[in-house]
Amino acid sequence: MKIYVLKTEQAIPITLDEAWEFFSSPLNLAKITPVDMSFVVTSDQTTSTKVYAGMIITYKIAPLLGIKMDWMTEITHVVEKQYFVDEQRFGPYALWHHQHHFKEIAGGVIMNDILHYAIPYGVIGRLSNSVFVGNKVKQIFAFREKAIERMFGVYKG
Repeated sequence: MKIYVLKTEQAIPITLDEAWEFFSSPLNLAKITPVDMSFVVTSDQTTSTKVYAGMIITYKIAPLLGIKMDWMTEITHVVEKQYFVDEQRFGPYALWHHQHHFKEIAGGVIMNDILHYAIPYGVIGRLSNSVFVGNKVKQIFAFREKAIERMFGVYKG
């Protein structure tokens, strides 16, 4: 199985408290996901709107050709206002391990994402990653960066 890694970094002109408040709520994921993916959280988030270790989050998502599929992740690690990790338990990937890190800086927060993922189906999966999936993952993160800038502004440093 081939494991792919995507790392992103974004400076955001908000406080660490504001960053944690927004990004640690699964209900805000749809706000930073491309509309064409039809992303909807389907799990009940009334007991807790903040991530905690062991939290299971289910979604409906249409990553390809508008075909809807189920996706389930578990929040496996949380250190408040520092980082959290979500891992796929059911869904389109053979592996999905996504770290979200936050660090206070002058005038804002640096958010680092480290994503490790793998595609099932061996050679066919590797080919699909090089032709489509890898670019789609990068597009999702690029969209997210622009959505965050629209919502919170551009960090001026």
